Amino acid sequence: MKVLLLLVMMKACAAITQDLSGKMFTFPLESNRARVMFNTSRRDFNALTVCHRSFTDLKRDHTLFSLATPSHTNDFLIFWDNTNKEMESHIRNKKAEFGGRDYKLNMWHSVCTTWDATSGLVQLWFDGQPSIRKFTSSGSNIGGPVIIIVGQVMLILYT
Repeated sequence: MKVLLLLVMMKACAAITQDLSGKMFTFPLESNRARVMFNTSRRDFNALTVCHRSFTDLKRDHTLFSLATPSHTNDFLIFWDNTNKEMESHIRNKKAEFGGRDYKLNMWHSVCTTWDATSGLVQLWFDGQPSIRKFTSSGSNIGGPVIIIVGQVMLILYT
């Protein structure tokens, strides 16, 4: 009985919504599978803003943030393209490239990306400096069951 009560309590605690402000995820080994997945009950987004700070020594392309739905693997994706030395925002599988970012290894970087469904505009802030706004996809919200991933994941990009 005690074991059953413990299992029920652990399950309930794991399902509690948590504010992750000030929390840090560490991926000590380079891997295409190192990631954290988040669940959300929200299924409809008409605008999104994602801000995070990251620190890496990866010398390859990698995903910083991914929000996927069954209809679009890259519904809202923030990606570092190491070959072209640019941040990319993929909204509804349409890419906006933001070059000229000094994404140095082993340094903290702040990245904020925002998108609005009505206008279709996406904008990136890198270390507090805004980019120009770019058009990606407008008119439709991001909707459906949502999968959110952060980490060193390499995803297949559809452009």
